[in-house]
Amino acid sequence: MALLIEHDCINCDMCEPECPNKAIYFGEEIYEIDPDKCTECLGHYDEPTCVKVCPINCIIPDPAHPEDEQSLLKKFELLYG
Repeated sequence: MALLIEHDCINCDMCEPECPNKAIYFGEEIYEIDPDKCTECLGHYDEPTCVKVCPINCIIPDPAHPEDEQSLLKKFELLYG
């Protein structure tokens, strides 16, 4: 499942540089995650680095983009294949 940054994001700039897929970008008001690029760091790390560095824990699974591990790995292969 792609990740989602909730509206309580404080724009601390911690998550964006940590994303190996460059899926995080500054939106109209807060940072956002491109679900087409988010693999939850699968293929890079054991856990999502954006979640690890977020000081207020505002990054959650995106209910609008449910994906299993196989789907995330396929997305990783498409991005880096």
